[in-house]
Amino acid sequence: MKKFFKLLMIALLACCLVACGNKNEEPSGGDEPTVGGGNLVIYSPNSDPLIEVAYAFGEKYGVTVDVVSAGTGECLERIVAEKDNPQGDVMYGGMNYANSYNPDYVPLFEEYTAAGDDKLPEAYQNFNGITTHYCLDGSAALLVNIEEYEKLGLNIDDFDSYADLLQPELKGKIAMGDPANSSSAWAELTNMLRVMGDEPYDDKAWEWVGEFIKNLNGIQLSSSSAIYKGVVSGEYVVGVSYEDPCVGLLVDGATNVKLVYPSEGAVWLPAGVAIVKNAPNMDNAKLFVDWLISDEGQQEVAKTTARPVNPAISNTAKEMTPFSQINVVYEDMALCGTNKKAWQAKWTEMFTAAQ
Repeated sequence: MKKFFKLLMIALLACCLVACGNKNEEPSGGDEPTVGGGNLVIYSPNSDPLIEVAYAFGEKYGVTVDVVSAGTGECLERIVAEKDNPQGDVMYGGMNYANSYNPDYVPLFEEYTAAGDDKLPEAYQNFNGITTHYCLDGSAALLVNIEEYEKLGLNIDDFDSYADLLQPELKGKIAMGDPANSSSAWAELTNMLRVMGDEPYDDKAWEWVGEFIKNLNGIQLSSSSAIYKGVVSGEYVVGVSYEDPCVGLLVDGATNVKLVYPSEGAVWLPAGVAIVKNAPNMDNAKLFVDWLISDEGQQEVAKTTARPVNPAISNTAKEMTPFSQINVVYEDMALCGTNKKAWQAKWTEMFTAAQ
């Protein structure tokens, strides 16, 4: 009997030590989730480098991370189909679509404000009780093929703006996506409307868009990757793209292209993460969201070609232009979300009429 009690005391002491150790590692704020071990199932439309950030979280806390990679719409529809028996824990990326463009998705997610959210810039803090922003995606990136541009008799050093897209020499040589079907092209359109008028999104901005459409001369690509790949290959002189893949080309060693942020202003949209309603691994889901905006998590984001939402942490890739050298402006996301269908229809009408 004495031996039994001795073993029991040892076991209890071991449990106490583990509990104390976990408590010391626990992040502050939130609902104080249990730290470490177990599983985490993530649904995500993100690129491979950002997926690696999730795996870094798993390595730190001993969590087995399972990432289901799919498009934003597919991830959301999966969550809809599983709402009575959730299989996933976190939607990592794609939350701006869920929040602004189809608010019916919002009830599918837990109300949760991450520890440290109040330390983020006010424009990027949790605004609806479910979405934590962890990185910034640049929607205004003009990729120029240096050699092809100079073949037109133009000076590459002078190209620095949206206004330069209207140069007659570029007619029919610009690659642009369809804002009615491409999220990156939609973000580019709203960026143009934000900065090319006397006031954001005014009639003058739409007049400029009309002139830009004329200079496209019928070029409208269905694939966002075809834009920057077409510029690198010389098929197009300029590509109207987004920052992440364009910087990726530079990181990979491309020397024949130049990345330009329009001098009129460039928008960075915050990418969001949210916890699935009644997630089976709720503690790990909360821990992941907390960690993602912690200094350590943001430093992992900084290793990618997406920008940390914490402005105090800079990307490690030398190819990333500092914000201090860019005219950064902010988009009215709610307004753009409300007008999305109408503005997409207007673009399509103008593009068709220009043909």
